[in-house]
Order: sequence, then structure tokens, then C-alpha cells
Amino acid sequence: MVKAVVLGAAGGIGQPLSLLLKCNPLVNELGLYDIVNTPGVAADLSHIATPAKVEGFLPPDNGLAKALRGADIVIIPAGVPRKPGMTRDDLFNINAGIVRDLATGIATTAPKAYVLVVSNPVNSTVPIVVEVFKKHGVFDPKRIFGVTTLDVVRASTFVSEILGDLLLASSISVPVIGGHSGVTIVPLFSQSSHPLPSDFAKADLETLTKRVQFGGDEVVKAKDGAGSATLSMAYAGAEFASKVLKALKGEAGIVAPSFVHLSSDAAGGEAIRKEIGTDLDYFSVLVELGTGGVTKLRPIGKVTEYERSLIDAALPDLATNIDKGVAFIQSPKL
Repeated sequence: MVKAVVLGAAGGIGQPLSLLLKCNPLVNELGLYDIVNTPGVAADLSHIATPAKVEGFLPPDNGLAKALRGADIVIIPAGVPRKPGMTRDDLFNINAGIVRDLATGIATTAPKAYVLVVSNPVNSTVPIVVEVFKKHGVFDPKRIFGVTTLDVVRASTFVSEILGDLLLASSISVPVIGGHSGVTIVPLFSQSSHPLPSDFAKADLETLTKRVQFGGDEVVKAKDGAGSATLSMAYAGAEFASKVLKALKGEAGIVAPSFVHLSSDAAGGEAIRKEIGTDLDYFSVLVELGTGGVTKLRPIGKVTEYERSLIDAALPDLATNIDKGVAFIQSPKL
């Protein structure tokens, strides 16, 4: 029996994510939590003819703990969405407090669960979860993940568009490393399973890279104030959750990108630090998954001169984002 829990289940990402999890045959029980409307979302989903039992909880009467009890995997899409003109950093002051409180609930009720952080800004919210778990003495770097799958989904989709065959999108694999906001997102098109055309101009590569880095802005602008990248993010979150669930069931060879604490694989993490020339504790890389979470961090490998410049540009912003999340929990004022 596998129980999945969605924290922020009534929101723009939470509802479609919960729907996709309800339809996942690996999920036997689905716990939903939010500050409003969760019982209604649960009732709606419960009418779908799949085996997973669904329950929705609200804050009163210790609802968070009830939702989390017995959880094997917890996905956190809770928080406010981006609006036009908003950066991920603009979201920090609101979403940081939300994620801190939810992480406290997980640490005290389901400390052994896999924790998948979707709430933006991921570069800061993952360190917040880690610091909360450290304070409670239950930190396991192998079980806390920042969901960066959407960057890979975008890169793969955009490459299929360039190649003129959208049917290829699901089979294209483009490694994306670094972080999960703006210039910290580094797509490695040189390592794509389906190479770009040999005559692809450098200017076009730069445009493509920026489209992946700022794909969220494209959606926010297109929705004209009515929301952010909720549906594609829900899809990406469900895809990553499915891989974690397969690994939990014992399936071998599961690999996915994720923003993780590099101590999750001490040797692999140290090798990655040397590859990129940094002492950062977090980085998004390809992660091999097993029944205990992270089993191995894959090396970045050979990159082009252009990609090396992207990594160099990402590191300062990434360091600032990480420090911001750590300081939010460690500050004596909080």
C-alpha cells in the first residue's frame, strides 16, 4: 500500500496534480491538504473510477497531521502563484513561511516520507525544508527533492518543435542542471538524445536556452494575470512523483533530474562540485533513484564552451537563493 499526500491540493497546481495522482495505479491512498476547499476536491476526485482512496483535510482539528499520517510520498505545490512582473524571488516572503510550516508538519508526522518540493522559489524552498528537518533531527538528504522536471519537459518539447516532430517530445531527453529559476536553469543541448540540426545558429541556441530558462514568464504573460504555469507544472510534478513511486516499488534504473542536497551521494556530490568548480551544497543533476531515495548523483559530463558560460553565470544566483532559504530558518528572529 502506498500513500501519496498533496499539500496545497486545492490550488492551481494542486488540483490537476491530485487528479494525475488519483489516476496513477501505484497510488493506493491519496491524502489532500489545503487551507480551503480540500474536502470538495477530495469528493470530486473520489468519483473517478480508480482504486485510490481519497481524503481531504483542512487546518482545524489537526488536519495537517491527519493528512500526513502514514505518508510514503509528500508533494508540496502549496503557495501563491506568480503574477505578471513577479520573479520567483518576489514569491519568497510569502511562500517561505508556508513551506516552513508544512515542512514542520512532515518532520513531526511523516519524517521518513519522500518529500517533493514544487513550491517556488525551489532554489530557496528546498533548503528551507532541509533546515527544518535538521532542526527536528530527521534530515535524510536522500529523501528531499526539488522538482525541476518542468525544465526538462520544456527543453524536450521545444527541441521536438525545432525538429518538426512533436511525436518525438516524450522520447527526447535533454539534461537540465543548476537550479530552477531564470539563469540558474542550464539546459545541456549538447547532450540531448536527439541533437539539434547541425546548422543550428548560435543566436538561435541562445534564444532556445532563454526560452527554457524563462518559460514560466511566457505562460504568465499569455495568461494575462489569470495564473502561472499550473497545468504543465502539475504534469511535471506527477511525472517525477511517478518515478519516485516506481523506485519505491523496487524498479531499477530510474533516473530523473532533481535539485538535491549534494550530500545525498557524498562521492558523487563531491565529483560534481569539482566539475562545476563550486562549494555549493545544492545543485540540480540527474539522480538515480532506489527504494531509499537517491542512490547516485550522475556526473555532469562534457559540456560546450557556451554551456560552461551558463554554469558560471548560474552559480552566483544559485548561491544567493540557497543562502536565502537557509537564513530564513536559521535567523534567530524567526
